[in-house]
Amino acid sequence: MRILVICGAGASSTFVAQRVRHAAHDRGLDYTAFAGTEQSLPIDLDAADVVLVGPHLAHALDRIERHAAARGTTVVLLPDDVFNDIDGTRTLALVLGAVGTSGGTVPTAGNAT
Repeated sequence: MRILVICGAGASSTFVAQRVRHAAHDRGLDYTAFAGTEQSLPIDLDAADVVLVGPHLAHALDRIERHAAARGTTVVLLPDDVFNDIDGTRTLALVLGAVGTSGGTVPTAGNAT
């Protein structure tokens, strides 16, 4: 699964992406996570199965969801305290809850049956 984390400038999303990637790896999940910005979203969406939206972008959530829906991509608004999730496990749990799984292989827009 490919997880895109977006924020305003890309700095805080880089930390969240790194943490969720490590948490997935620790669980043996073949997930990737990468950071993007609100401006790079239209391009980055093509490479994402899930978009994690920084809490400070809540005002843009409807627009982000519209763009993502056109590609079959799941969107999750991150909680205000996401940056306190030092090991990424809580953020990973949000991803897993959004896609309806506890881990393993997740059907993506590109390989759904």
